[in-house]
This record gives sequence, C-alpha cells and structure tokens, in this order.
Amino acid sequence: MPRVKGGPRARQRHKKVLKLAKGYRGTRSTLYRRANEAVIRAGEHSFKGRKERKRQFRRLWIARLNGALDKYEIKYSKFINALKNSHIDLDRKTLSQLAIEDPNAFEKIVEKVKPSIK
Repeated sequence: MPRVKGGPRARQRHKKVLKLAKGYRGTRSTLYRRANEAVIRAGEHSFKGRKERKRQFRRLWIARLNGALDKYEIKYSKFINALKNSHIDLDRKTLSQLAIEDPNAFEKIVEKVKPSIK
C-alpha cells in the first residue's frame, strides 16, 4: 500500500491560515507556523471580545439609566425592582434609549412605577 502524504490538503490549510493572517506584522503574515499561532490567538481574543462587548453595553445602559433617574431622585436598583413589580417588561437597552431619545415617554414610565417604589 503506498504512503499518502496529503500535500494538496496541507497547502490548502496553509493558504487558509495565511489568508487569515494577512495584515499581521513581521513573519506572522508570511510564515505558516507563526501565522497559525497568531490566528489561533486572534480567534481566542475575538471570542472573548464578543462576550466582553455584551457586558460593556449592559454597563453603559445601566449608567445611562442611573443618570436619567437622578432627575427623579430614584436609585437604579429600586427602579428596576419597581418595574418588575409593576409587570413592565422593558429591557435596559430600550429604557436607556427612551431616556435619551424620548424623555417624555421615560417620565411616564417613571410616574407609573413610582407608587411601587419602597
């Protein structure tokens, strides 16, 4: 039985990795081994970054809500609890957009929720 070396497949894999590493500095864009290391690490960072982005946006929305609620002298945590008790199902993103783009609508929500704040 003859030995199979898999040359064309290896070449395809190398080309794929080098294409992904295009634009990297130094030998990371030209040498397969260095490029492969860089591509693997970049993939790990981008995966982590996608998770981190969600956390950062949530933090941003909470900060915006907290700032908008200062006007009404309500704490963020009390407001969210009152929303849940009032059965108003609006997420933080929507609430923060309302606070910025349509303050009147946000004020109506706050007024509706105020009685259930303890």
